[in-house]
Amino acid sequence: MSPLRRRMIDDMQIRNLTSNTQRVYVAQVVRFACYFRKSPELLGPAEIRTYLIHLTQERRLAASSIIVTVSALRFCFTVTLKRPWVVEDDIPAGRQAKKLPVVLSKEEVARFLGAVDNPKHRVILTVCYATGLRISEAVRLKAGAIDSKRMVIRVEQGKGRKDRYVMLPPKLLDILRDYWKRTRPGEWLFPGRYPGQPISPLSIDRTCREVRLLCGIDKPVAPHALRHAFAVHLLEAGTDLRTIQLLLGHRNLSTTAQYLMIATSTVCATASPLESLDIGSPTLPDLVPV
Repeated sequence: MSPLRRRMIDDMQIRNLTSNTQRVYVAQVVRFACYFRKSPELLGPAEIRTYLIHLTQERRLAASSIIVTVSALRFCFTVTLKRPWVVEDDIPAGRQAKKLPVVLSKEEVARFLGAVDNPKHRVILTVCYATGLRISEAVRLKAGAIDSKRMVIRVEQGKGRKDRYVMLPPKLLDILRDYWKRTRPGEWLFPGRYPGQPISPLSIDRTCREVRLLCGIDKPVAPHALRHAFAVHLLEAGTDLRTIQLLLGHRNLSTTAQYLMIATSTVCATASPLESLDIGSPTLPDLVPV
């Protein structure tokens, strides 16, 4: 490991960045260095500009990917190399397209979960839908996080290194108890292939792709789709937005508010002005044969 990489990792750990963020940032800086075949210490704003143009015009990466690359390079140059960041004076940050998630109906969720053959994977995906957990949070649950007396699940160090509590529905508690009796998993509720490690989220993603094809569901299905469904179905059932924000662990209410644009209880509750118009059925002229 080069001294620069070691120093950057130390800087990220001091600032309490998550292990996933550290991994992504290092990978982005390594790709940048490999593109020019030089250490970042020998590169500067001109090379950063050239690289971002390459990612945008030649590789045609999405704005979200470019933003991650910019964040990684900004950290490396401003924090680790202690240089000024002037790139955005030349290249403004890309704007991400605002896309609403496609949400599964309750019937589709039931059909999907019922088609998952692997018992462990089915329980994990059920947890995602029943509680709104991110897949990264669900796979890292421990038995001690299940509080059956208060009927809550404690999520430790979720996204943004924040702890929070989510609901523990009685039906989910029964499913988890049955799973525990059958498997006796140990420290991690959902152990992975390697001893002492939880299951990888990639395994669950792969299961979702396979089961979606078996079910014939034409909507995209991933663990995060079940989190979206959890939020929208709660909103349609009358749960207030602030409660949903706390359950999802969103920092800003505006992030949760996007579900207002999806929930049928909001979108379809107001009558169209067309309903108040007194118009008859259109009279079609008789067709005259030519």
